[in-house]
Amino acid sequence: MEDDLVDLLENWELTPASNSISLAIVGKTGNGKSATGNSILGREAFISDLSPSGVTCTSELKSAILKDGRAVNVIDTPGLFDFSTGSEFIGREIVRCIDLAKDGLHAVLMVFSISSRFTREEEAALQSLKTLFGDKIVDYMIVVFTGGDTLEASRKTLKDYISRCPEPLKNIINLCKNRVIVFDNNTKDRIKREGQLKQLISLVDSIAASNGGKPFSSKIFSQVKEGALRRQQMEEEIEANKEYSAKELSELKEEIYKSYEDQIKRITEMVEEKLNFTIERLEKQLAEEQTARLKAEKIAEASRLKSDEEIQKLKAELKRALEESQEFRKQAESRCAIL
Repeated sequence: MEDDLVDLLENWELTPASNSISLAIVGKTGNGKSATGNSILGREAFISDLSPSGVTCTSELKSAILKDGRAVNVIDTPGLFDFSTGSEFIGREIVRCIDLAKDGLHAVLMVFSISSRFTREEEAALQSLKTLFGDKIVDYMIVVFTGGDTLEASRKTLKDYISRCPEPLKNIINLCKNRVIVFDNNTKDRIKREGQLKQLISLVDSIAASNGGKPFSSKIFSQVKEGALRRQQMEEEIEANKEYSAKELSELKEEIYKSYEDQIKRITEMVEEKLNFTIERLEKQLAEEQTARLKAEKIAEASRLKSDEEIQKLKAELKRALEESQEFRKQAESRCAIL
């Protein structure tokens, strides 16, 4: 963890706000986040491969220049909401992602796969984002479905697919105000790839228009950025002071880094605490749902057994009535024969 924090400190670059777009890609491992990032950037910037365990190990930022001259910064993340990885890993990567976002995020791309089943973890991901960053994060979210080639092969439209989605996924799409797009990350058709990107950037621009052109930020973003700015200013001040010896300068810088490292650890611990709270709440909710489902299944089974018992009873009565009828007919035939 210390190596990651040192790397985080070394790679922080404080730059003025520029004409750029910053996007974070989140989602379950295997949904095609890295491939989507590559499609946006127009090159193989992120390692993308078919792997059940995931290829991306830590959050990475890669950039490209759009045709309109704007820079697009894409942050590819590991499975931040695969809760089996543990809150410590997730917390550290979320803080790293915030670090890479610099001046905020213009959009969060929540990636789902058309080829994969929608899971409870994916449903929980939105709740986790809202717990960490507040309800406002939803105003910056775009739903991206990967597997556009699979959809085309089945001769279905995105609208057809969404109509058959489970209700929790439909609810996520509705919360994002129907900002949804499908990506075919396997296509070699340049026009198609450019069309996908154009549609995505149009959605990002619509988010900017709805939010006064301001990227998403939060208390956590502000804390990380202010700490980095303070560290940089302190470094500049001591370097400008010619009275310090090389040894004193090195020791002072080490103290500054240690102070900032401690701040990053406190922020990471706060994120972990929020994540643990969310995970515990979701586990409790899941346990309650499982208990309710088991109860419903028991009631249904009891009802079925009761129905089976009633059916058997009715069959027995019908059989007895039939036997009595046959006996009555035999007796009647016997009397007729005598006559």
